Amino acid sequence: MDLGERIKRMDSWLLDEVCQPLADKLPERLTAFEVGMSCQLGSLLLSAVSIIAVFIVTGMNDFGNMIFNVLVWALCVTFFIGLSRLRVLVQPGKANPLRYMLISVRIISIPFTFYVIYQAITSPVTFSSAMWFNAFSNIVFVVGLYFISCQPRPPQRRAKEEIWGRVIAPEGSGL
Repeated sequence: MDLGERIKRMDSWLLDEVCQPLADKLPERLTAFEVGMSCQLGSLLLSAVSIIAVFIVTGMNDFGNMIFNVLVWALCVTFFIGLSRLRVLVQPGKANPLRYMLISVRIISIPFTFYVIYQAITSPVTFSSAMWFNAFSNIVFVVGLYFISCQPRPPQRRAKEEIWGRVIAPEGSGL
């Protein structure tokens, strides 16, 4: 087994053994995709706060870094918009195609998140709060990706409506 297969196996384990049981325990009205998209939106907001905090700390003197950070954030916004348009692909009772479409993004985002956490731990005190917002943004992003990639629950069958133990519409009555 080569390194690529081991990485895929670890990704599948995280998805099947950690995230899927959590997604299955969500309330019926709340889907894993919706939780994942909420995490993606939260990640965007935390990232924006991080960028604003860096601008405030540096006194907005470094125009090149400001533009770069805003452009990266705009790229994240387009990724969010693209994911929200893929919502129609995730249907109850069917396999989630995003599980396979997002495998590379999930695999790349985990080591990048560890690197950003390392940056937050080792950053100077003046940049500490901004870096921790960025680290939390990346953690929430990864969690959101895994929830988006979970298999949707099959549709629930409605139980027969009963009043005081009596069936209102018996099977085969045409009502």
